[in-house]
Amino acid sequence: MTSTTVHRLCALLAAATALLDGHAPARADDWAQFRGPGAAGIAAEKGLPVRWSAGEGIAWKAPLPGPGSSSPIVFGDRVFVTCYSGYGIPGAAANDPAALKRHLICFDKRTGKQLWNQAVPATHPEDPFAGYLAEHGYASSTPVTDGERVYVFLGKSGALAFDLQGKRLWQTSLGTSSSNRRWGSGASPVLYKDWVIVNASEESRSIRALDKKTGAVAWTAEAAGAELCYATPLVLEVAPGRTDLVVPVAGEVWGLNADTGKLRWYARVDTAGNVCPSPVAAGGVIYIAGGFNRRSMAAIRAGGEGDVTETHLLWSSAQAPYVPSPVVSQGRLMWVNEQGYACCADAQTGKPIYRERLDAPSNKMPVYASVVLADGRIYAASRTNGTFLLGSGPQFEQIAVNKIADDASDCSASPAISQGRIYLRSQRFLYCIGK
Repeated sequence: MTSTTVHRLCALLAAATALLDGHAPARADDWAQFRGPGAAGIAAEKGLPVRWSAGEGIAWKAPLPGPGSSSPIVFGDRVFVTCYSGYGIPGAAANDPAALKRHLICFDKRTGKQLWNQAVPATHPEDPFAGYLAEHGYASSTPVTDGERVYVFLGKSGALAFDLQGKRLWQTSLGTSSSNRRWGSGASPVLYKDWVIVNASEESRSIRALDKKTGAVAWTAEAAGAELCYATPLVLEVAPGRTDLVVPVAGEVWGLNADTGKLRWYARVDTAGNVCPSPVAAGGVIYIAGGFNRRSMAAIRAGGEGDVTETHLLWSSAQAPYVPSPVVSQGRLMWVNEQGYACCADAQTGKPIYRERLDAPSNKMPVYASVVLADGRIYAASRTNGTFLLGSGPQFEQIAVNKIADDASDCSASPAISQGRIYLRSQRFLYCIGK
């Protein structure tokens, strides 16, 4: 029996097992959660588009009923994305918070046809559309799917599950409080075993695991220190039989037991204030970033128990992004920060390799999206000046800047990549870029 035959039999067995479990198996080219497979922001795709514009390279574009900063996800032949309407629309005359709705929308991946749109009225009182909340709006959480259901986190309106035909299956409140900043929610849900795990630090200073079928709370990890954590937790298999949930907060990084929510380990880091970037991991090392008035990026060896600051903290650096998350590949950390600087650092030491200014407007935050690495290139979406394509090597290289001239709306979402196409959303449209 050849190795190819063995691989095919293994794939068929995995698919059959998944179908018996009641859900469609994920494929290598699905982008089923924020930052894609493993939440790493890395796609194995080849032959991706390098140049596009309003007149070329766009397979389809679909109008959205409102803005949002969430990223699209792709599973099978469908694309899912969230947005909001009714209130907090930049430039719109309507100013009634009672009219606020959030939407989960499903599109046909091949044609861009809208298959369904489920609107969820907001639970009130909501935070007002002001300050930093106006930077990202009321739909900043990316959906996640297991191929049977699509799960969304809608802040004070809770977590919800829909089937693939758009039927609402359950809705669970995760609290209705606000942080002292009143900035709304930013974290996306993640899946682990039979649970949906949500960082509800804004709504209840807690992280909660919900049953995927019923929405019932399986465990709750409450801590006042979770306030101002807007990062999406990282599910990380540390060893066979041990999975940690990595959560960066102000001044610390937590490793929770993903099966119970109990704290396994923590490390002290130099992140003061709110923490937005989501952690990434590679080669048994966790990389975190964040902080406002005092920023830090740090590398922490995975595993351990209790206070691991002295034993597992490998390095820290003041060169760190405030909002976007990094990728790690070939021994390098790469990101584009909120000020529009493309940055690269040695993943082993934290030593900066380069920091180069991109041609992005010098407004307060010209970049919100996290980068994606694919086909040897970094794809970095800026808010109003197009998508930058950068080399992924140790020297700075700008390959292209692709701007859709007839859409001047904000683009704060990270790209999704599937089957040779790039899915990118602005405040007005969902784009499919490719042949």
